[in-house]
Amino acid sequence: MSDLDIRRLRYFVAVAEELHFSRAARRLLVAQQALSRDVRHLEDAIGVRLLDRTTRRVTLTAAGSALLARAREIIALHDDTLRELRGERASLTVDVVGAGLTPTLVLAAARRLAPDIEFFARYGGAGAEEIDVTFGRYPDPPTDLGRRHVRDEPLAVLLPERHPLAQLTEVPFDALAGTRPCSRAGDHVTPGWEHAVLQLLAPFGATAAGSHPVVRGGDELAQHVRERNAPVLTLTTQPAVPGVVQRPLVRPTPLFPWQMLWRAGSDHPGLRALHRAVDELAQTWPARPADAWLPEPERSATTR
Repeated sequence: MSDLDIRRLRYFVAVAEELHFSRAARRLLVAQQALSRDVRHLEDAIGVRLLDRTTRRVTLTAAGSALLARAREIIALHDDTLRELRGERASLTVDVVGAGLTPTLVLAAARRLAPDIEFFARYGGAGAEEIDVTFGRYPDPPTDLGRRHVRDEPLAVLLPERHPLAQLTEVPFDALAGTRPCSRAGDHVTPGWEHAVLQLLAPFGATAAGSHPVVRGGDELAQHVRERNAPVLTLTTQPAVPGVVQRPLVRPTPLFPWQMLWRAGSDHPGLRALHRAVDELAQTWPARPADAWLPEPERSATTR
């Protein structure tokens, strides 16, 4: 009986998750020819075909699907065993989108719950090939990723201190009509955010400001708010911005549905800590208000 080679199992898992040899090779930083050869050698050793290959697509066979889940377990056990024997800490790389936002709060709680895990934070997809877990809003997430709902976070507006709306303790949504609010400033701005905000603004007669490059960083955000002298849509976890006030939006209360995504089948202890952190923080987040607004498809999903 042939032994299962760990390297070849890693290669197979990468191809099975990407369903594309070129993408898998880039992810693994190996030559595509070597990757293809080792996957073929794995099939020869096992004696069954794991992948169906054509010039257009790669698909898993029934045997490949069965091996994928077990291969992930074998690799995880192998890596955990080596770390324990070497006295190393397990590590996990997490895209938290931006400093201070909801994902950062989840990561901080996970670090407290699992001090033996070394978490590395990334922002806004930087180094995506290294990321194990990511946060955001994904209306149509890839089917090969695990995912869970994290929270529905209320939106707010950032305003110059002397703006008329800054005198209010909360801003009714219809007060944004005619103000041309900006939706492309802040570290929270992602395609999922913009997709949600466009749905939000249209029915309420609030037209977003013209397109411009996304504004990143606290200093640039403060400059943008002052120069535009208009509301900037943000999240309630947005860290304080010098010279700028933040006011919650109400009537309706728009909500941003955060999700957490990870490689399907992962049983990394750091991922388990993130799940526990979400569960713990969920007890502290406010209940959904009666006038809540959610984008599609999340709104329909809550009414099923």
